[in-house]
Amino acid sequence: MEAADVVTPVVRIRDLELRRGARAVLDGVSFDVAAGAIVALMGASGSGKTTILRTVAGLERFEAGRVEVGGVGLAPGAPDAAVLRALRAQVGMVFQFHCLFEHMTAAQNVVLAPVHVHRTPAAEADARARDLLQQLGVAHRAGALPRELSGGEAQRVAIARALAIDPPVLLLDEPTASLDPPRRVELAGILRALVARGRTLIVSTHDEEFCREVATQIVRLEGGRVASDTR
Repeated sequence: MEAADVVTPVVRIRDLELRRGARAVLDGVSFDVAAGAIVALMGASGSGKTTILRTVAGLERFEAGRVEVGGVGLAPGAPDAAVLRALRAQVGMVFQFHCLFEHMTAAQNVVLAPVHVHRTPAAEADARARDLLQQLGVAHRAGALPRELSGGEAQRVAIARALAIDPPVLLLDEPTASLDPPRRVELAGILRALVARGRTLIVSTHDEEFCREVATQIVRLEGGRVASDTR
């Protein structure tokens, strides 16, 4: 391969180790993610899928190894505030149970980080929030509280919230877990559209069919280790 053909990964994970007490949750995990990929992390419960997502997002400390996202490096121990700020500009995360603020409307959930963390003017943040909700097909639910949303609607609002600061990498934890088959088809379309707009996705999932339909790379985990990495 010519040097000009080498592509620098947008996410690079090397020799990642994370322990909880005596148990190794992640035991030497290494893999790369290319820009524009949809990477599926697969494995049994407890294999380390969600922990990898949380580590990439800077939500879990680790004991050894290194994580790099868009040029931002995470080392063992607690990252400093400047590193976390830089990482937040690179990564958004959609949690399995959405974690929307129950006392805020859908639109208010989406504008929260841009306004209060990134100091985006309120009018600009609100316009972007409504544009994202429109793209995701839930603009008509902008004024609804989370308890008034269906599971699929709440998920789309959570995706909009994660995209509100325009991160190039999006992490999704078990996104099909509460969706019926028609909603899974819709989600697949949404993920492909996100990639078409320049995103890179890492998705933890148990859903083999969904994985075969959307993933461009499958990383299978067993006991905190990478068992296979196929593209």
